[in-house]
Amino acid sequence: MKIKRLIGSLAHVKYLNRWFVLGIDLLLSILATAISLAFVTDLLAPHYVIPISLDLFFIATICSLIGFIFCQTYVGVIRHSAFVESGWIALAVFMKEGLMYLFILTFVGQLNSKFLFYNPVIDMCFTFAALMLIRVSLIIGYNYIKENFTSCNGNLLIWEIGSHSTCLPNHLIDKQGNYRMMGYLTYGKKRAGRIGEYKIYRVSDKQEFNELIDTYDIKAILFPDHDSVKEESERLLHMCEAKKVRMLVVPSVDEIKDGKLNFRNLPEVRIEDLLGREEIKINMEEIAQALYNQTVLVTGAAGSIGSEICRQLCSFGLKHLILFDCAETPMHHIRLELEEKFPEVEFTSVVGDVRMLARIESVFTRFLPQVVFHAAAYKHVPLMEENPCESIHTNVLGTRNVADLSLKYGVGKFVMISTDKAVNPTNVMGASKRLAEMYVQSLGSAIRKREHAGRTVFITTRFGNVLGSNGSVISRFREQLAKGGPLTVTHPDIIRYFMTIPEACRLVLEAAFMGKGNEIFVFDMGTPVKIADLAKRMIQLAGLEPGKDIEIKYTGLRSGEKLFEELLATKENTLPTTNKKIYRAAVRKYIYKEIADAIDELVEVAASVDKMETVRLMKKLIPEFRSQQSEYQILDKEVV
Repeated sequence: MKIKRLIGSLAHVKYLNRWFVLGIDLLLSILATAISLAFVTDLLAPHYVIPISLDLFFIATICSLIGFIFCQTYVGVIRHSAFVESGWIALAVFMKEGLMYLFILTFVGQLNSKFLFYNPVIDMCFTFAALMLIRVSLIIGYNYIKENFTSCNGNLLIWEIGSHSTCLPNHLIDKQGNYRMMGYLTYGKKRAGRIGEYKIYRVSDKQEFNELIDTYDIKAILFPDHDSVKEESERLLHMCEAKKVRMLVVPSVDEIKDGKLNFRNLPEVRIEDLLGREEIKINMEEIAQALYNQTVLVTGAAGSIGSEICRQLCSFGLKHLILFDCAETPMHHIRLELEEKFPEVEFTSVVGDVRMLARIESVFTRFLPQVVFHAAAYKHVPLMEENPCESIHTNVLGTRNVADLSLKYGVGKFVMISTDKAVNPTNVMGASKRLAEMYVQSLGSAIRKREHAGRTVFITTRFGNVLGSNGSVISRFREQLAKGGPLTVTHPDIIRYFMTIPEACRLVLEAAFMGKGNEIFVFDMGTPVKIADLAKRMIQLAGLEPGKDIEIKYTGLRSGEKLFEELLATKENTLPTTNKKIYRAAVRKYIYKEIADAIDELVEVAASVDKMETVRLMKKLIPEFRSQQSEYQILDKEVV
């Protein structure tokens, strides 16, 4: 077993040192010259004796070195060599012989015409054969070791035959992963062919697919890009799920570390990749220039959104990143993650609460941040419906504390993360976020009108539902599936807009440097998804049948929950921006002094833990706030 592990370890050697390869090539080239000279001597004897000397071998060494360096034959990874490499080797050998011919004529003197014809031709053949033989031997030996002395997760097929997929084996796939490349998979009745050393497998229906998987023990299908995933969301993905075949997709260019792609790092296809909307693209260069060498504060840094913002910020050359959150354990986890992934980034983790003015001010005093991303908030609708006073303290007072300190300490950009639930709110959580928006907007407006001193630019971004966040519907469905069901949906007709966490955070970054001040940014999230359909889809992707293997149970709308969510209030109009997926809401104007005084009163009432009076004041400040499925509905009659 020790010998097998030792031999298997050879497969994990990344590559041979280029100078070692050059040395081997030179040795083989000189040896080929010696053999060719001996062969030609024997061929021409006894009529002609070749004056063999060390000068000829010295000339062969110099000419070979020039050819190899010019053609860079020793630079590539041998086990990933393609046909084009043989062309460069042939050119290098031809250069060797041409230069040797000139050197011999110049320095050795007059030689027999037969020698001048036979020797270059034979030397060229021997040299080329030797160089190709050593490379073929290394490739065969490496593949043999990989197949017989290393562990393997199974065989893999690449989906589709196109410009993206056919370039993968030779140029992107690092075979140090634990899958064995078998060939390509596509649809059609045509006879199977080959691309290079790999076979093309064609299937026309589910039965043929299942037979192929069983015959060749296929464990994974690799998709070359996310577009091919979406195209096969109703066909191949269903078949893969039914046969328990892993679905992998090649990461985007910015996800590939150091230009290397390894199967162990490939993300599996997830249901959130199949929501039918193109991924949002942003101007990374502009953001990188704006954030370079800046000190940035992220509140709520341990949360789903805050932590992803921190991850993305770490790639922009910050001077200092400050993470602020009251959740100790999640903060510990994100700290360890950043230390491992971004050792070059200087960051500080601070445990604290945005409701405590003195604590958050100590951070501003110590670090003097230049950009603030405010993600700290309570977000769960049912909990905030039961605890409206806490919602005011964190979502409203906490936002005011961070905004006021940003102004006081000369922060350049303040970016607040809001929610689509703030539009025509039907629950306490959405209303509290709308109040926070109103305060930030009115403060920024007062600064612009020179009614309030300061230079901070205030930006607001509204999100839809974020997939993969703590407590999200996808996470809940996965847990329920693991337990055998049922999957719980509140109402058959309830619909929601969705985005992924990385998308949401890219939107934050785009908004931060697109906005000039006081804007609310929203974006085109495509078609809303019916939650019941999402539940059925997840059951099917698990290879099960809805209603038969796993039940869907309707539990009724929760307190404060509405069937349909809006991205923009009815009194707001959208304006285009430089990003066609992002829009700016032309919002109503508020007077800062009136909003500030109203929030003072609201915070004072919330401190008394009077739930009804707290919500009554919220409805007074936000006339469009109409409760649904809630005890606070009786208060709606009081608001005219």
